[in-house]
Amino acid sequence: QLQASGGGLVQAGGSLRLSCAASGFTFDDYAIGWFRQAPGKEREGVSCISSGAGSTYYADSVKGRFTITSDNAKNTVYLQMNSLKPEDTAVYYCAASRFYSRNDYYPALVDYWGKGTQVTVSS
Repeated sequence: QLQASGGGLVQAGGSLRLSCAASGFTFDDYAIGWFRQAPGKEREGVSCISSGAGSTYYADSVKGRFTITSDNAKNTVYLQMNSLKPEDTAVYYCAASRFYSRNDYYPALVDYWGKGTQVTVSS
């Protein structure tokens, strides 16, 4: 089970931090990350972290603005989102995958999905 939290409404240039708490599976065996889906658009991979691989993935659109971290003691992954833009507005979904690639991150890789949390960035 994946429990996401931390979404909300923020002005452009502001920050939000999303949290994803995992339970029911071995946290260290999975890469945990975030997808987002805006109205009328496909779900896209935003960022992912693999403790096993010791690496992270970021979509080009968020590099330099978003940072993903993992607290393995709490089985929780965080996505710090800075310099938010209106185009970041979407429902953000936490996800867990046994397979990890540092080059790409897409929905077919996902084994478990959390419920979405809305992020709205006003201009």
